[in-house]
Amino acid sequence: MAPKKKTEEAVVEKKTVIVTQIGSSIGRQKDQEATLKGLGLNKLNRTRVLEDTPSVRGMLTKVHHLVRVEAGE
Repeated sequence: MAPKKKTEEAVVEKKTVIVTQIGSSIGRQKDQEATLKGLGLNKLNRTRVLEDTPSVRGMLTKVHHLVRVEAGE
């Protein structure tokens, strides 16, 4: 039996975005409230660092008037 080759794990830097909730979900449509919860935001001034993926970008577009988005690392 041949010895197994060691595989090197490549360090992949993932782009992130910093998202802060600046608007209340009270009185908003249910899907916008659910989107905020999906992003991990449900209280004013709560901040999350999220991966910059197309799905997250779509969610941010849906609630762009309720959040502030900053570039991450």
